[in-house]
Amino acid sequence: MRRAIGFAFPYRQAVLGILFITLLLAAVNAVEPLILKYVFDDLATHRLVRTLLIGIGILVGLGVFREAATALSNWMTWHTRLGLHYALLESTVERLHRMPLSFHRTEGVGAIMTKLDRSIQGFVGAVNQILFNIFPAILYLLISVVIMLRLNWKLAVIVACFLPLPALIAAFAGPEQTRRERTLLDQWSKIYSRFNEVLSGIVTVRSFSMEDAEKKRFLKDVHHANEVVIQGVGIDSGLGAATNLVVTAARITAIACGGMLVLQNNITLGTLVAFLGYVGGLFGPVQGLTNIYQTIQKAYVSLDEIFSILDVQEHLGDAPDAKELTQVRGEVVFDGVKFRYEHSSRPLLHGINLRVEPGETVAIVGPSGSGKTTLMSLLMRFYDPNEGGIYLDGNDLRALKQRSLRENIGTVLQDPLLFNDTVRNNIAYGRPDASMAEVENAARAANAHEFILHLPEGYETMVGERGSRFSVGERQRVTIARALIKNPPILVLDEATSSLDAESEALVQEALERLMKGRTTFVIAHRLSTVVNADRIIVLKHGCIIECGTHRELMRSAGYYASLVSRQTSGLIRNEGELVNGTLYP
Repeated sequence: MRRAIGFAFPYRQAVLGILFITLLLAAVNAVEPLILKYVFDDLATHRLVRTLLIGIGILVGLGVFREAATALSNWMTWHTRLGLHYALLESTVERLHRMPLSFHRTEGVGAIMTKLDRSIQGFVGAVNQILFNIFPAILYLLISVVIMLRLNWKLAVIVACFLPLPALIAAFAGPEQTRRERTLLDQWSKIYSRFNEVLSGIVTVRSFSMEDAEKKRFLKDVHHANEVVIQGVGIDSGLGAATNLVVTAARITAIACGGMLVLQNNITLGTLVAFLGYVGGLFGPVQGLTNIYQTIQKAYVSLDEIFSILDVQEHLGDAPDAKELTQVRGEVVFDGVKFRYEHSSRPLLHGINLRVEPGETVAIVGPSGSGKTTLMSLLMRFYDPNEGGIYLDGNDLRALKQRSLRENIGTVLQDPLLFNDTVRNNIAYGRPDASMAEVENAARAANAHEFILHLPEGYETMVGERGSRFSVGERQRVTIARALIKNPPILVLDEATSSLDAESEALVQEALERLMKGRTTFVIAHRLSTVVNADRIIVLKHGCIIECGTHRELMRSAGYYASLVSRQTSGLIRNEGELVNGTLYP
């Protein structure tokens, strides 16, 4: 809780101002029954119109002041709430961007966003209730009790006997309400995590005709969560009714005992009216105070989720003396690199040794699971090697600032992700300050300019979620333009053409050749026809480099690479002297 209050520290002046106003309002509310006592007592004895007018004038003045102060307090409260909400979002969103990739893959987008939203809203609401409702309630309660004791201590003691009952009811309800709050948070997180997956994979859902099944699953889960809510509302309503009965019993008892005291001339009618005013307003603060346990427990549930994000350690951090990367030539050296993922029993990479010269194109091929993508993840420093090191222009990657490293590496992936923004903004994603001319030049080089011009709004056309309005080939050419405008000295192509048809592949391959020119390039590919022109081909198997050379050299050696080529080209390349339909192919 101390950590959480630290987020509100920048708004301490506003908080103090709101507290002052709310405490002043509590004092005004406590004075109002005394005005009623004065008016009724004077009317009962002197029956002066002047007294009635003065009393009404004071009550009107107090009412106007109360409404004005309440409006100002509400405005300041919302300003503070939004500021606290923004501060929590700033911290958690920043942390989410820096968390290890495994966290995002494990938790799921929908679950993270649901937990984040509900937890921050719950905590801000709890802080608001504690600061701006509980403290004024305590002041009003103290003032009311003192005045009630001065008015008639016997009647005050009788009413006070009812005060512990709401506290006992709240204490009985507190543990169940806390369990319910945590259960609902977990259930809604799981529901919307699955729902997000379904909407993201709607094509798969429809291709398997699972729309009705997914709808039933979603509504069934929502129904279960609603049952928890309904059950909780039933419990809360019953406890609320019990508390209200306690308040009613206290008021009726005060009327009965106070009426007897009036008849016996022990107190005046004005005193009884004032006393009933305090009884009516007394149990509101008491109920607020009895709910403080529940409020704090809800705040703790929310804080657990918030700090579960804030306390996740960054998988990799910059060294204290990490330096910026400038003037990159593009020489990359893997020196004895060994790596295994956390909780993995076997190493994925075994002693990788590789030197790549500036401007060289190196293709990395091998079966699935051989470590190709992992090797590039190490280059971009999403992970650090367990042994050995990776060097860029002689600099150990661990001695460089990660941001500056990744700014000098461009990526084109198998799944070309576009954001739901304009075509122009997607191309300029890595360089938001790029001019329109630079954007168009990059699009031309990526063979994307022509199809963009035919879009309804050209470069200002919205691409849809994940670029859904475009074909895979069109999306891939936009991502190539995005890499071109970034102008990185190092390039990573991870299966960049594997999902394309022949015509799209030709356009993309032509664009890639322009992109690769003069850059140190790593090409990961399963389709070996795309790597035959690489300066070198590295063959990975079981985490080791088993072959290295040009396409011609590897084919002449008739090793594992040659067997892969043979399998992929079987039936497409004619063997020497093969006779097909009467034609002899040389």
